[in-house]
Amino acid sequence: MFQIRTDLAMEVRELYQEEKQQEIPGVAVQQDELKGVTITRVEILDQHGEKVMGKAIGKYITLECVGLRRPDADLKDEVSQLLAKEIRALVNIDKYIKVLVVGLGNNDVTPDALGPKVISKLFVTRHLFKLYNKENDEELAELSAISPGVMGTTGIETGEIIKGIVENVKPDIVLAVDALASRKMERVNTTIQLSTSGIHPGSGVGNKRQALDEKTLGIPVIAIGVPTVVDAATLTNDTIQLVIKAFSKQAKVGSQFYNMLAELKEEEKYHMIKEVLEPYSANVMVTPKEVDEIILNLSHIIANAINIALHPAIDLKDVNRYIH
Repeated sequence: MFQIRTDLAMEVRELYQEEKQQEIPGVAVQQDELKGVTITRVEILDQHGEKVMGKAIGKYITLECVGLRRPDADLKDEVSQLLAKEIRALVNIDKYIKVLVVGLGNNDVTPDALGPKVISKLFVTRHLFKLYNKENDEELAELSAISPGVMGTTGIETGEIIKGIVENVKPDIVLAVDALASRKMERVNTTIQLSTSGIHPGSGVGNKRQALDEKTLGIPVIAIGVPTVVDAATLTNDTIQLVIKAFSKQAKVGSQFYNMLAELKEEEKYHMIKEVLEPYSANVMVTPKEVDEIILNLSHIIANAINIALHPAIDLKDVNRYIH
């Protein structure tokens, strides 16, 4: 059967609602609107919710704003502050904390380059703590960052690299930034998801690897992701649905043509999609043509949010000093 593919918890919940016309047992949902940004909080509470959602127990917070595709300076600042507030709440920051930020993805493939680009804009401080032999600081967190690349270029599983770093650097928490996939084109590059359940590197481009989570690393892992692509098969399936809906409105109820459209099964749609995508091994991802500029803007927003959230002395007055 054709499976709708998405990394967003809010979309999994929407799919369930569309089919069952009810909320998922074991899942709590809350939605707020703040400064033009829709914040959806999905919390998976138990194993039943985990099984239905296909995602680990934990919190999934989504910030959604259409303007993120072409944000002005004010919108960047607004979203950065909102995201920083959510990061602080999840990380549970006290005065002294050691944080490792991991930028997942391939810097040579723009839709997958979000993680590495965020890393390049962070105000890292661990080397300063070591240089001056400081254990803590009231104004700055001890922040280290790494972009480990992808298995295709390093030959090493990303999880193995991060586990080795964690064992040596001994951070209190890991923040992992990666590209995701959405089921709707309208959410591509307009949505930021945070979760407490960790992340599978490469999930956004269909290459799931060893999980980065508390179970594998031994410390909490907060994932920050943006859907930068939509699966072509998912997009095609949605297009077929719209075509059927449009044709059905034009056809006479009870006519042979209408009945043929209405009775078109998922399996039949699946085979149509498979036939079209067969030359590409059915592994085609779609992203907007302005993806270079979009990824640059999103990396600014996320890096600013992390800098503000983790370093008490940094705010919007000087945060852009660390952006290049």
